[in-house]
Amino acid sequence: MEEANQSVVSEFIFRGLCNSRELQTFLLMPFSILYMMTVVGNLLVVSLIITDPHLHSPMYFLLANLSFVDFCLSSVTTPKLTTDFLKENKTISFGGCMSQILCVHIFAGGEMVLLVSMAYDRYVAICKPLRYFSIMNRQKCILLVLISWIIGFVHAMSQLAMILELPFCGPRIVDSFFCDIPLVIKLACMDTHTLGILINADSGVLATSCFILLLISYTYILVTVRLHSKDGASKALSTCTSHITVVVLFFGPCIFIYLWPLSVTSVDKFLAVFYTVITPLLNPAIYTLRNKEIKNAIKRLVNQNVESRDNF
Repeated sequence: MEEANQSVVSEFIFRGLCNSRELQTFLLMPFSILYMMTVVGNLLVVSLIITDPHLHSPMYFLLANLSFVDFCLSSVTTPKLTTDFLKENKTISFGGCMSQILCVHIFAGGEMVLLVSMAYDRYVAICKPLRYFSIMNRQKCILLVLISWIIGFVHAMSQLAMILELPFCGPRIVDSFFCDIPLVIKLACMDTHTLGILINADSGVLATSCFILLLISYTYILVTVRLHSKDGASKALSTCTSHITVVVLFFGPCIFIYLWPLSVTSVDKFLAVFYTVITPLLNPAIYTLRNKEIKNAIKRLVNQNVESRDNF
């Protein structure tokens, strides 16, 4: 009877990145530009790989999927963040909050598994070059991408299932700019300490296991190549540097947020901005700046546009 008399929360209020209205107004333009660069950069990589025959290989197929996932991940949180800079009351409906949680974990979980698939692709290319195209055939690539989406979806649904039926009847202020599970469950009208441990363990196990697999994969690549070639280690390191950089930038904040026992709000907000806003922008930049074939594809695209304009 007591629970029936409790009011049900229909919306949550974001506290945002900061309390200063002046600072929020100042941040509007930088974050808007960052998001536009993220959209353009990732969609450019996807379109280049789809349209340029020189990039029709397993590595670039996986890279196109990574860019698409980054575009989706950034689009879940950044548009809402930028529009909220103009609002006094930063609200989101209960359904919108649950949708944010679901989508963030689908795309973030899928990206973790996709990065492992990309490491496997580099392992086959560097350690078994003669069998590369027979091992990394079209069916295998599609299967790896499907597995990443399936694991991301199952992970997200397991997270959502644990919080969807929680009683939210009182506090509704989320001290962040999007609905992140560790912060949302604190608002439930019950003791969620044990549930919080389970949820963090779920995300922590996925992130840590993928990160360990990636470390093992890239270490094995470098060690194997060094044993077979004097200059092999430096060449392999040059090939894998972009992948390793993306791995560290993406997994570092995620592991820290979900496994670090102490929660510091300002640090958590910075890390959340990093893996939802900054990393999706850095990924296409890193691959574009360090990849000669991508840069050549951009040059070919520019030249085609110039020729088309001249002919017109």
